[in-house]
Amino acid sequence: MSGVRMMTVAEADGESRLDRWLKKRLPEVTQGQVEKWCRTGQVRVDGARAKASTRVGPGAEIRVPPMPKADPEAPRPALTPGVPEADARMIQAAVLWKDEHIIALNKPPGLPSQGGSGQGNRHVDGLTAALMFGYKDRPKLVHRLDKDTSGILLLARADRIARALSEAFRQRTTRKIYWAAVAGVPNPKMGTIRFGLVKAPGRGGAGEGEKMVAIHPSKVDQTEGAKRATTDYAVLDALGTRASWVAMVPITGRTHQLRAHMAELGHPIVGDGKYGGSGQENLGDGWGAQLGGDISRKLHLHARSIAFDHPITGKRITLTAPLPDHMTRTWKTLGWVEQDVPADPFRDTE
Repeated sequence: MSGVRMMTVAEADGESRLDRWLKKRLPEVTQGQVEKWCRTGQVRVDGARAKASTRVGPGAEIRVPPMPKADPEAPRPALTPGVPEADARMIQAAVLWKDEHIIALNKPPGLPSQGGSGQGNRHVDGLTAALMFGYKDRPKLVHRLDKDTSGILLLARADRIARALSEAFRQRTTRKIYWAAVAGVPNPKMGTIRFGLVKAPGRGGAGEGEKMVAIHPSKVDQTEGAKRATTDYAVLDALGTRASWVAMVPITGRTHQLRAHMAELGHPIVGDGKYGGSGQENLGDGWGAQLGGDISRKLHLHARSIAFDHPITGKRITLTAPLPDHMTRTWKTLGWVEQDVPADPFRDTE
């Protein structure tokens, strides 16, 4: 038997029932074991006895009793029926924050939000059974991120919550800030991009199969299928003239908006083969989405933070997602430090 452990409820865990928190942290523990631990006083919250239904929040100290050794001969139950165990663990590890109504994921790059041709069930929407955490319904996607874009993705536990959050996106009361590494350095270092976007002809299905073409704002109304699109951007740091760290706020929410807008400026997002040319090396003038050397060829676009009004409590919730591994390595290589920049560089300019 392994020894007693003291575990602390993290800020990202939000508030939840003790049994649900324990089963998220210790998936091998059954509901029956949790209830037995509570009855016998083996689990304690801040030193006091607790019930399975006791509410625990950030900062609470949980005493966890010794875990019984697993029988190597015993069959190992699936973590979530219908979801491969590795995928269930991956999507559960991506949970950034949750409460009784909303789940926020830090979506890994390369994982689609929804299914498409050849995707099977390995997308966020197909893995939501692993995000039920004791609730009866699968959570529902509120918005999407491109397959290769990482960062914050919201899911709602009920239809009414999904509707409320979707309406907040439409009313633009939800604020999203993206971080990207881009080729070259935009000039001016802070501005607004207003190019419209239209689907390129000859492209197939939705989502990743599409490519968007930028349209000058004066020609949007005369271009069939074009929609107006607006992005605020700010340069946070730069490596000479070769690359820069840019924050972006999508005022509208068009397909591939940030990627197409930055490419139209002449500063495609690093690793963006669709809009920057996978074979184009950046030589400092801005064109070419590859920096070469030790820099990853993956897309360097991350949904860094989101702020929204909670549909039930009315409280303003602000969440921040750590960078994915490949962007963390790039930031280290280029000498960029996350703590050196403001969380919202646009706040003082509005």
